[in-house]
Amino acid sequence: MLKEFKQFAMRGNMIDLAIGVVLGAAFGAIIASLVKDIITPPLGKLIGGVDFTDLFIALDGRSYPSLKAAKDAGAATINYGLFLNTVINFLLVALSLFFVIKGVNALYRSAPAAPTEKDCAYCASRIPVRATRCPHCTSALG
Repeated sequence: MLKEFKQFAMRGNMIDLAIGVVLGAAFGAIIASLVKDIITPPLGKLIGGVDFTDLFIALDGRSYPSLKAAKDAGAATINYGLFLNTVINFLLVALSLFFVIKGVNALYRSAPAAPTEKDCAYCASRIPVRATRCPHCTSALG
């Protein structure tokens, strides 16, 4: 059983998957930092420093000056401001990833490969581009 597990764990796909997960986590940290440290500050400045953190509903019916004060008092709260911040953060991360992936794809985009086959003008069979005679109908090609 140990031998089977070792064979399973050392299979190429499993190692590739493990490397992908580790690199994905590292890339996620980079994107999170991009959003938090580079995109969000100017965006916050642009929209007037709006922060949704202290938007909440206290379920005990009382009014609290901040979410921290409500939590310190032990009140149960619906934190819709934190939810809005999380949704905005997700949208910014998704947008950032879109542009990063779009840029990476542009780097790897290459010209389409030249065709290696063509149609014979006489019998419509697929033949190599460099052929001078069709192997199917033996017609001489120009």
